[in-house]
Amino acid sequence: MSTVTVLEKLYGSASPETFEKLYSGLVSGLEVQLSFVGATNRGWVQLQVSGEDETAALSLLDREVGLAPVSVEELKKFSVVQGKVVFPNRSKDELYVDLGVFSPETCDAVVSGMRLCAQLADGKDVPLQELVELFCLYDNMPLEVKIAEDAEEGSKSVEACLSEAQVSLFSGWVGCRFDRLVVLGSLFSDVERAVKLSGHFRDIIRVESLGVLEQVILCKLGTDAVGLIPKLGRYLKSAVLVPFSPKKILEALGGESLG
Repeated sequence: MSTVTVLEKLYGSASPETFEKLYSGLVSGLEVQLSFVGATNRGWVQLQVSGEDETAALSLLDREVGLAPVSVEELKKFSVVQGKVVFPNRSKDELYVDLGVFSPETCDAVVSGMRLCAQLADGKDVPLQELVELFCLYDNMPLEVKIAEDAEEGSKSVEACLSEAQVSLFSGWVGCRFDRLVVLGSLFSDVERAVKLSGHFRDIIRVESLGVLEQVILCKLGTDAVGLIPKLGRYLKSAVLVPFSPKKILEALGGESLG
């Protein structure tokens, strides 16, 4: 029997049953029992897995969902780790990313404003809070980082930068020129339902998923993501909706492309 922490958080519209049903379905072809057993103080989902195919189930969960590192010893220099933004307004100079490390104590990745400017603003000096707004770097936004140093035992933070894949994702979003509406705290099915109920299905191309509770609505050319917030927000009461505007980003960066 194993208790593992997966790289998803319990917040927004989700319930323990949401995750138990989702992950039980994922391992349905295996001889295992899976149950939700709780969440960490930061909301990371914890599951109990047992049965004849326990090892295979854990491997599948790691590959398809991702298992949290848990221990600070797992944070090695140059390792690439998936996390979620936390406390975006804590500092004017650093962005904190929760990696699911809480043993022996919580250790967050810290991306300096200077590094973010180098990666997202072509080196232009842009205030951190402006980057947070432009790139939707709010609480629970999934973010992949590369660790810049070995984390020491007892460390509460470790230096990092955005991974190449993360920069490439943002670059692609900016390059396509279409607005996106980022939804933090709602299931994919709930977002699709909100689009249909609001009558705005003709204004979007598709809904994309970044995580169980993090979705992105890709707008059609000419559709303003900001304008969709009050229309969809009435159906997504527990979610945070934030716009990603390539036009605003290019204006703020002086027309420069990312990376």
